[in-house]
Amino acid sequence: MSEGNFFFEAEGNRYHPTPRTRGPWDPNSLHGRVLAGLIAHQVEHEHGEPNFQPARLTVDMFRVAPMKPMTVTTTLVRDGNRIRVVDASMTDDEGTEIARGNVVFLRRAEQPEGEVWSPPAWDVPAPESLSPPPPPEGVEGPWLPTWETRRIEGDFGVVAQKRAWLRETHELVAGLAPSPFVRAAQASDFTNPFGNSGSAGLQFVNADATLYLHRDPVGEWIGMEVAAHHSSHGIAIAECVLYDLDGAFGRSSVCSVANRRRS
Repeated sequence: MSEGNFFFEAEGNRYHPTPRTRGPWDPNSLHGRVLAGLIAHQVEHEHGEPNFQPARLTVDMFRVAPMKPMTVTTTLVRDGNRIRVVDASMTDDEGTEIARGNVVFLRRAEQPEGEVWSPPAWDVPAPESLSPPPPPEGVEGPWLPTWETRRIEGDFGVVAQKRAWLRETHELVAGLAPSPFVRAAQASDFTNPFGNSGSAGLQFVNADATLYLHRDPVGEWIGMEVAAHHSSHGIAIAECVLYDLDGAFGRSSVCSVANRRRS
């Protein structure tokens, strides 16, 4: 397959990965963020419409995704006046289910009257005012990040809250600009390395990613701020608030397990 500026080439609902989809854990596996993006893309393509907001996406990643074509099938579970629910399944060519997703769409409506408490507005530098990071050191093999990062605060190896701006540099599917929902879905997987890394680097691998949106992100940059991390007995949960230049638009969370295989 071509190694253009994209992750997958589409053949109906079957998607051929390029080497750019490679994840950091295993050179022969797909990155979790492209799995989340692909499920979001297929559900939105088949069931999305302007009057409905994709309000929640959950992606369960219970198998290592091999560097092979993936097929995404969707099932409309509920199509109501104010709520639409869709299940999705990702399988390889042998029929093995690799990941599973669920999307809840809610009908957009006029905002109710009254005021509700919200956290203070995000007061951080704009991404264009921050310097891009230097090329990563010590990365083994052909894997390099396929996105752009502008760090605001915190970094890997540091015990501190992390804040950063991210933007995609590749199309998810060849010939299609990723939608706001797809970009947010891809960003949701970053909650694991952002929220669960510390003094010893990243020691947890996430089993899922859940994204909540009250509106679509605007523009190409997505800001992430770690809101919580808690862990014990090799199990971690982490949460990030998601921002664009207009303010907060959603949250993402993950549950993760210590990345140690049993002997």
